[in-house]
Amino acid sequence: MGASALRTALETGKLNEKLAHIYVCSKKEAEKYVRRALKAVDVFESLYGENRELFLFSAPGRTEVGGNHTDHQRGRVLAAGVNLDVIAIVAKNEDTTIRVKSEGHAEDVVDCADTQMHPEEKNTSNALLRGVCAAFKDMGYTLGGFDAYTTSDVLTGSGLSSSAAFEVLLGTILNGLYCKGEVSALKIAQIGQYAENEYFGKPCGLMDQAASSIGSFITIDFEDKENPKVEQVEFDFAGCGYNLCIVDTHGDHADLTPDYAAIPAEMRSVAACFGKEVLREVDPKEFFAKLPSLRGKVSDRAILRAIHFFGDNDRVPQQVAALRRGDFDTFRALVVESGNSSSMYLQNVFSTLHPERQEISLALAICRQLLEPRKGAWRVHGGGFAGTVQAFVPADFTEEFRSVMEDVFGKGSCYTLAVRPVGGVQIF
Repeated sequence: MGASALRTALETGKLNEKLAHIYVCSKKEAEKYVRRALKAVDVFESLYGENRELFLFSAPGRTEVGGNHTDHQRGRVLAAGVNLDVIAIVAKNEDTTIRVKSEGHAEDVVDCADTQMHPEEKNTSNALLRGVCAAFKDMGYTLGGFDAYTTSDVLTGSGLSSSAAFEVLLGTILNGLYCKGEVSALKIAQIGQYAENEYFGKPCGLMDQAASSIGSFITIDFEDKENPKVEQVEFDFAGCGYNLCIVDTHGDHADLTPDYAAIPAEMRSVAACFGKEVLREVDPKEFFAKLPSLRGKVSDRAILRAIHFFGDNDRVPQQVAALRRGDFDTFRALVVESGNSSSMYLQNVFSTLHPERQEISLALAICRQLLEPRKGAWRVHGGGFAGTVQAFVPADFTEEFRSVMEDVFGKGSCYTLAVRPVGGVQIF
């Protein structure tokens, strides 16, 4: 089966129904994804040659919906895959070399037979490639090489986790080419996390990779850190009458490392007062009973951040229950509660090092003015301090909402997304 088979399937509309399902759009709207894939085929062939058997893979970005900064305390989260993704045109090759050329980036080249850690590869895509290969090898699979060209519309720096999408894409490719599709979506997520933690050198939880790999709404309970509990949450978001909007406030992420690092450190300082490692191990009733004695031992901000954790950790199962029974009004109200808690208690809507820069706070204020009368919802998205705001906007108000937000934050700053029903997938 040569390259013409994929071209033919795309050009004759044979994949339109599948693409419409994946990207939550009409068959007519799926044409833009056809054109995108055909363009990627052209680029692949210019890089790696024509007349090869080609495959098409996709992995989505994700949005955090509930549980803001709860995962590092072994709490609960709610997340969803979205209809922005990274796609790959792939062909097997005759050796053990993996070559991945991502649009706008230098080519990554790794020998999948060499799965030893290379310290000089820390913080590079090569490290992710090698780490993913190592995990499959440890599971007993025999891998071979492939050539791939990838292109992504997952917004970098948006909190939609482009890195997790890339990791899931790699795992989905290897699963499809060399493992007969035997590896589960959850295991592919865990492989991505392993590669990022051990080979890339970045500590991370499982939320980003799991939401990308599984798709739809998912909830994760990290109480057992070795075996987190992951469940898919069935809900027809497309039929609820709301759109998911992400507003990029174009805040500066530079110099925010101390702000991000302080949140888990302060939460752990409260847990330590109870002889525990993380807040999930602390009884909330005991925490509130001993709150007076905590003052002086830890900072007031640490106490407030602990209050946020306990509240948001309890909200996640309430959000899940509301979605499962189709109660979007209750879900929406809980999103607003979570956002208010992040603003007041977690305090991750601006950096105290740069109080003059409050793009997130401004966006949230505008969201409240626009959406509160219309029963919408809004919250800080992801890590906070700079970046994006998430909003659930009534469908008939979305264009007006977009216009107002882009007047303030610039053209193209407001993205309307859909919750994608599938995660990492081999399309062809």
